[in-house]
Amino acid sequence: MSELQRTDGALTRILTRVLGSQCRQVRATGGVILRSVDKKNLSILATFPPSDTNSERPKWISPALDACLEVLSVGNAAIVPPSSQQGSGAPSRSHAIIAIPIKKKNSVRAVAAFLVPEKDPRELVALKEQLKNTSLLLDHCELILTLNNHRKVIDRLSLVLDVMAVCNQARHFASTAVALCNALADKLRCHRVSLGVLEGRYVRVHAISRTETFRREMKLTQDIEAAMEECLDQDVEIMYPAEPEAAFVQRAARQLSEQHGPAAILTLPIRRNSQPAAVLLLERPVDHPFADLDEIEAVRLTCDLCAPRLMELRAHDRWFGARLAAATRKRVGSILGPRHIGLKLGAGLVFLAALFLVFAKGDYRIDAPFVFEAAVKQSVVAPFDSFIKRVAVDPGQTVEADRTILGELESADQRLQLAALKAEQLGHRKQRAAAMRDGKTSAAQMAEAQIEKLAAQIRLIERHIEQATLVAPVTGRLVSEDLKHRLGAPVEMGAVLFEFVQTEQLRAELFVPEESILLVNVGQSGELAAVGRPNQKIRFVIERIHPIAEVVEQQNSFRVRAGLLNRPDWIRPGMEGQARIEVGRRHYAWIWTHRVTDWLRMKLWL
Repeated sequence: MSELQRTDGALTRILTRVLGSQCRQVRATGGVILRSVDKKNLSILATFPPSDTNSERPKWISPALDACLEVLSVGNAAIVPPSSQQGSGAPSRSHAIIAIPIKKKNSVRAVAAFLVPEKDPRELVALKEQLKNTSLLLDHCELILTLNNHRKVIDRLSLVLDVMAVCNQARHFASTAVALCNALADKLRCHRVSLGVLEGRYVRVHAISRTETFRREMKLTQDIEAAMEECLDQDVEIMYPAEPEAAFVQRAARQLSEQHGPAAILTLPIRRNSQPAAVLLLERPVDHPFADLDEIEAVRLTCDLCAPRLMELRAHDRWFGARLAAATRKRVGSILGPRHIGLKLGAGLVFLAALFLVFAKGDYRIDAPFVFEAAVKQSVVAPFDSFIKRVAVDPGQTVEADRTILGELESADQRLQLAALKAEQLGHRKQRAAAMRDGKTSAAQMAEAQIEKLAAQIRLIERHIEQATLVAPVTGRLVSEDLKHRLGAPVEMGAVLFEFVQTEQLRAELFVPEESILLVNVGQSGELAAVGRPNQKIRFVIERIHPIAEVVEQQNSFRVRAGLLNRPDWIRPGMEGQARIEVGRRHYAWIWTHRVTDWLRMKLWL
């Protein structure tokens, strides 16, 4: 009976355990439980000893199929003695088959057959009576299975209550979110649990279990947010790895698992008023996937119960401006009256705004991205295939023309080749002298030709050896990458090694959108600010407008060249930023509406 207490598996395993217990009790060779498919056919539910496939029928049961059908129809146990077994399926003449009906509320649901050694008829009858308790054992197992299911429900509710108790102890949204993630990570043995909240159109991670601080620029945070947005877009729970027939998309979850795992992932949307408001993402070892439906149901119930408190705390913890706006609306409503306050305030604001837009003027500026570029850029390339032997300068260093040594290429191979060519040339000279001494004019001429050919090659190799020491060709600032980490690396002939620019010749290249280019003219001025120094403004004047448009960041733009009126020492080629071109004074109504007006004219062809 103690073995039957472990009925936590499927129905087939439960039936197999009952059969095994009964077979050992009566010393039966085998057992089988069958149920009726139709009036003439039976299907296998379980066998003992267990077979590889549930549908495999033991050979010894074939002679007793008719008796089993009769037991199912009549409801009385039957004994098939060895003398009644016919056909090739009979195991031997020394075994009997006992068929026992399995009843439930006076109805026969199945039949259990046992193969027992041949005994005295009275002993067989005693075994039949003893095996009649099979139905009671199955009822007992069914009761234990039901209790186990209730125990799982209790465990699930206990997990939910424990997590909610931890979350209710916190008083702010941030601490509540961290407490929720930590509690779920501990209860479900997850190595990371993350909570993201929908902000506008995107999900932002607000809490990660066992992590005090994190940055949104981190690759991990971005991948977690992508997986959360994937869940929110589909508004379904996403598991990875999932079944092949799963209907949801799990591309972002798979990428998160592959790049920061491997891990099994479960993503659930948290809803407020039937609308997705947040996402919970759980990660744990891939050998322990989220396959238990009871466990997933517990997490889902936790999300549903914690959602109201989380969203209320988030609304309460808003920044001062948002809370001040809400308090102001309430205060104004109590002063001006209980009804239509929003309409009254809106009408007043619209009137004041209309007056301002019609009569007030302001400076209209065109915003355009820019990049600093050098008017002239000088490059130093590898004169031959070699290896980097030495680098003598650093990026940003100022060099002087024909005086500063930039570096040196390995020339050992060229020197060896030079020695070989000189030796070969000496041999041809000896051949020429011998030919002239013997009066062989043609041989002497051929030797002379080889000598001249080798002389040209020697001059080329000597030139390469001379060029192995790289010298700055112009005076300027080095803007190429640092080659010191590439010492000993091979370089091909013509590969750019160093690049120089003259900072006094830097200019700004503006990219003005197509819709604003007609307002830009040569001679207009403005200000620009680099990303690295946004507090320092540089004045410029427009010198040239390129007549052909080009696509920049998926927008049709025109390249505008601007000369810098003040040139700080910190500017470098390639720096980017934002420029504002001063067009003139315009009415605010035109400044704020001309883009929409132009768009409507294009669409409506006005």
